Amino acid sequence: MRLPGFSARTIAIGYAFVSLLVLAMFAAPLWYAWHTNIQEVRTELLASEAQRLANLFRRGGPAALTTAIDSQVEGTNDGVRKIILLMAPNGAKLAGNLPAWPGGLPDRDGVSSATIRVDGVPRRIELVRVTLGRGYRLLIASNLNRFDELERLFVYGLLGCGAAVLVGAALGGVLIRRALLTRVQGISQTTAAIIEGKLSRRLPAPRDGDELQLLTRTVNRMLDQIEHLVTGVQDVSNAIAHDLRTPLSELRARLEELSVNRPNEEETFAEIDAAINDVDRVMKIFNALLRLAEIDSGSRRNGFVPVDVTNLAAEVAEFYAPVAELRNIALAFTPRGALRAVGDPVLLAQALGNLVENALKYAPEGGVIAIAVQRPQRDMLEIVVSDNGPGITEDERPRVVERFYRGDTSRGTPGVGLGLSVVSAVARLHGGVLLLADNRPGLRATLQVAVSPAGGTQA
Repeated sequence: MRLPGFSARTIAIGYAFVSLLVLAMFAAPLWYAWHTNIQEVRTELLASEAQRLANLFRRGGPAALTTAIDSQVEGTNDGVRKIILLMAPNGAKLAGNLPAWPGGLPDRDGVSSATIRVDGVPRRIELVRVTLGRGYRLLIASNLNRFDELERLFVYGLLGCGAAVLVGAALGGVLIRRALLTRVQGISQTTAAIIEGKLSRRLPAPRDGDELQLLTRTVNRMLDQIEHLVTGVQDVSNAIAHDLRTPLSELRARLEELSVNRPNEEETFAEIDAAINDVDRVMKIFNALLRLAEIDSGSRRNGFVPVDVTNLAAEVAEFYAPVAELRNIALAFTPRGALRAVGDPVLLAQALGNLVENALKYAPEGGVIAIAVQRPQRDMLEIVVSDNGPGITEDERPRVVERFYRGDTSRGTPGVGLGLSVVSAVARLHGGVLLLADNRPGLRATLQVAVSPAGGTQA
């Protein structure tokens, strides 16, 4: 079954339907209880009154009963409230507020219902007929029409409530429609401005307690992220054009020089080797970008497996130990027991390798690089690489994880400015973050890794 769409008309119809249903659920039992209880009480009162008058007849005879009935019906001969009639054995009226015995009544004693004419007006009655001794007959009845006005008022009240519900639903639907259209118009204007290129536009902030407050904040955060991504793409495009310009220009100059000068074989092969280095640099840039795109897409999360992070860090330290020794840098790793997490071992090794290479690049001769794996929280591991190099200023730390960004200290050093970007992307993929802090002196880089990130398998 297809559910109705969300609109002001649907809300109004739903409100009216539910309100009328609640009104009917309230009125139906009340109506049933009214009819049932009033009939039972009326029957009990008639039976009790008939028993009282019958006892009076047995004690005092027809004369005493006649006197009692005349005093009771005096002034109520219209029969609107209670009807009482005492008949003699010969059919003559002895007392009561009816001129004669009504026709069409049952011939048996007991409780029954009938319609009789009182003063020429048909009236529905509930009656009790009692045959007294020696052929006397007693009729006691209650006029059922006396409650017609009350029942009509009840029905009119229900109809009035129903009409009020319908009017309220219509007015509520109009007000809700206006409110929604106002919000939709604001969203439409903001969206149109964003389409025109004004990415800084945001939805107006609603008042506290507004039902659309959460949606507005979520949409604004999405727009912030979109603006950040678009700006990042523009910056990356500019950085790619800038970084590729140099190796491609050098490559073209070498090839052009070879074509014009036609040098000897030794110089030709030297220029070819330099051209190959330029091509390798370009390929390294594209490979790094493809790797970042793969990491950001989250596709590598499907291959998460339990990883002994301590053992992985030991292997990385062992791999870079010869390089550190050649540069007279002490590379130290102190294991602290097996610490396991769920992740991609290749990406984790590459991220840790990037941190170690970054430390080797800037650590001074005779410097120290320390690698540590620790578990500060139950659900989080940290891989820490610290050095005593020049470090990174506090203002630059948020920017060094941006793609192709290179600080002042990195000018003239090999690289394309993607190493820390890859580390940051790997950290996000594993439910963590890359933290950069001052090592006093040097840099302390902390790669956080969740023990069991979303989408992984519990270790």
